[in-house]
Amino acid sequence: MPRSRSALRTGPTRRPRRFTAGAESMKTVLGIDLGTQSLKVLFYDYESQRIAAAASAPLELIRDERGTAEQEASWWLDALSESLKQVPDGVRASVQAIGVSGQQHGLVALDAAGRVLIPVKLWCDTSTQTEVEEITAAVGGRERCIALTGNAMVTGYTAPKIRWLKKHHPELYAEARHFLLPHDYINFVLTGVLAMEHGDASGTGLMDIRTRRWSPEMLRAVDPDRDLAACLPRFVEADEFIGTTTDECAQRFGLPAGVPVSAGGGDNMMGAIGTGNVRPGTLTMSLGSSGTLYAHSDTAIVDPKGNIAAFCGSTGGWLPLLCTMNCTLATELMRTPLGVSLAELDASIEAVAPGSEGLLVLPFFNGERTPNLPKARGSVLGLSARTTSKGHLLRATVEGATYALKFGIDELAGLGLTATEIVLTGGGAKSAGRRARSRGRRVCRRRAPGPLGPEAPGRSVADRPTSGRGASHAQRGRRHRAEYGPRRALCARLRGLSTRARARCTVLLRRSYRGDCIWPRPLSSATANTS
Repeated sequence: MPRSRSALRTGPTRRPRRFTAGAESMKTVLGIDLGTQSLKVLFYDYESQRIAAAASAPLELIRDERGTAEQEASWWLDALSESLKQVPDGVRASVQAIGVSGQQHGLVALDAAGRVLIPVKLWCDTSTQTEVEEITAAVGGRERCIALTGNAMVTGYTAPKIRWLKKHHPELYAEARHFLLPHDYINFVLTGVLAMEHGDASGTGLMDIRTRRWSPEMLRAVDPDRDLAACLPRFVEADEFIGTTTDECAQRFGLPAGVPVSAGGGDNMMGAIGTGNVRPGTLTMSLGSSGTLYAHSDTAIVDPKGNIAAFCGSTGGWLPLLCTMNCTLATELMRTPLGVSLAELDASIEAVAPGSEGLLVLPFFNGERTPNLPKARGSVLGLSARTTSKGHLLRATVEGATYALKFGIDELAGLGLTATEIVLTGGGAKSAGRRARSRGRRVCRRRAPGPLGPEAPGRSVADRPTSGRGASHAQRGRRHRAEYGPRRALCARLRGLSTRARARCTVLLRRSYRGDCIWPRPLSSATANTS
């Protein structure tokens, strides 16, 4: 049963603590990350440049054979409360500002009183494929969708979820007055304000990413009988404060009242900022439940084939992005029945040679967005007497998920986006095996404590680069000596050989080092190598 508005804002009876700058010796900012499998909170002391506290709580998922993937919005609030209870009172009282990131594309439908009407269909829900086809036909086809919004309509987006609600629950749809995305709903509970920023909004399938405005034609294709624009929140800039925490929020979560709350953004947009991907030249590879690969662009990038999502960033630019629906989720689905713990995962993978001796896993357990196969199912191909071990199955699963992202590298290169480094983030980046599978460009993974500390969000596994932007002169010098010193020694020995022998050795050396950082090259489909 959906909770009432009053129930959403009740909880432990704490006296609201009014926010007063300087009231506590410590001053922190609070980051809230609403994921698919868990909700996390992190308090960062910006004066001492350290993490003051961090906590998380798990989230359940409702699934069925039709492709349904849903969560109750009340679970998010319970997880937020549980996470914050793990943090000392003094740290909670020190909060000066709050920012929220969240899973994209989910539909939170509210009535006029702000009550959630129905469980939230998530980004990984594939039960709305019929609605995707209906919307696409209504506007005149896939190419017309791309012309209107910059994106083809796919089942993960928010638009088909709205049409699904109208078709399957017309009485609830009639009651609906507001449609929010997951992180916008957390903002609403904290502040009582309805707002949306352009980055997350570009994942609804309803906004023209070039003009950053709702597409009237697409809104009519979803529902020709209703003014959907009136149900969507006002746009705000990503760097705006949308409001402050309310007394009700303070009572439920034990936070000070009156704390400014920023617009926040979708998890990928916030991941780009956290990994320093705010100007051209860097790719971020996020290894979470889904796998995403994205780059910053100063101009709108629209893929005429629709493989790369044309999203807006949260720094004023754009964020062309490839998304796969099965990354660490696929590993978890294979690891659990095999009885392999997370601590044993890397060793199991590394015990098997690259290529898994021909064993292939197509990890489409959730259907798939790229390639667009919402009805697909996972497959294990090439089993033999030698490839039935846990290590073979797990390695083949990791390889299948990683090579899907390698497709994104090629597609981005085809759109003219070049990069010299890949920065890893997400829970899967903690795995040495996954990092090894992601090679092919210099992968930032060296841990170097910076202003946000060694465990800072977005840098916990994708650490500061040791060359180029963000690296000290000493770091660049050490890297240059480590990588090019051996190369100079080889060149000195080659000079003593005949011309023919020297040419042959040079070719062999280049083949030997292909894909390693000793031969840095711009990103291109011809040279990308993930093995």
